[in-house]
Amino acid sequence: MSQARPTLEIRDLHVSIDNKEILKGVNLSVAEGEVHALMGPNGAGKSTLGNAIMGHPKYTVTQGDILYRGESILGWTPDARARSGLFLSFQYPTAIPGVTVVNFLRQAVNAGREQEMPIREFRTLLTEKMKLLKVPDEMARRYLNDGFSGGEKKKAEILQLGVLQPRMAILDETDSGLDVDALRTVAEGVNALAGPELGILIITHYNRILSYIRPDTVHVLIDGQVVRSGGADLANEIEERGYDWLMAGAAA
Repeated sequence: MSQARPTLEIRDLHVSIDNKEILKGVNLSVAEGEVHALMGPNGAGKSTLGNAIMGHPKYTVTQGDILYRGESILGWTPDARARSGLFLSFQYPTAIPGVTVVNFLRQAVNAGREQEMPIREFRTLLTEKMKLLKVPDEMARRYLNDGFSGGEKKKAEILQLGVLQPRMAILDETDSGLDVDALRTVAEGVNALAGPELGILIITHYNRILSYIRPDTVHVLIDGQVVRSGGADLANEIEERGYDWLMAGAAA
């Protein structure tokens, strides 16, 4: 595991939606080169954390801080956070009829650059990542997520991750709605992109994706707080025992 200074650091984070407190003092950190998993039951606040990190206006930070590469980003707009190297994959990706995957990715790449990437360089990058992630050529010509299966939507998001090359990726329920074959394909894509320059935070209910992507650290979020952190074996223990034993401990 990397011993570098955390790339993403969450300090005593409290977040509310419509004046209802969802996160109640979350602390965790992820460094480049590390893979962390955030697990917890429905309603624990996992997706709230991902959206708060990216600056979604619906989520209000009432206390604490979010640091990215040592700097507070609470005052940053969502697009500034994305341009700086933060990436969030969505549980339910939106379809954009009329916009092809290749055109969407080219616009996204250029949005984070002072000068546009030359077309030839972009095509080389896209071809390299599609080959690495085993994405069929015809997907690039289709409209983004329009008529895509659940597995195709998630594969398109992993392709975005590969092309944009962020420093920190938050994968929100990437395993949601996937059959076993699609899950394995998506997990193989994440593993192919993992490396010393990318930190990954996987948000999930279940252990199944962690059977393919082994995390360095597992955090368990219950009722808006991280109640336990540990190694990959913690996910296996949750698979065997469920969340009730941790919920009882948190209540006590």
